Amino acid sequence: METDFDPPLARYALCFQSRCPPGRLLRFPCDERGRVELDTLSEPDLREYLYARVVMGHELAMPRVVSSS
Repeated sequence: METDFDPPLARYALCFQSRCPPGRLLRFPCDERGRVELDTLSEPDLREYLYARVVMGHELAMPRVVSSS
């Protein structure tokens, strides 16, 4: 499968802000639409990303896309 996503050059990050305790932030490289290329994540980062997806809206706020620059 071919994509237009290039993780080393990712200019965006998908950010999940912790609700409790406040201040924790999880960031994952993504494209401008917030798509994360799962195959490029390390095993620990993949587990953390999948966890974030499960608890978003509860432990973590809904994610937002931010510029990495």
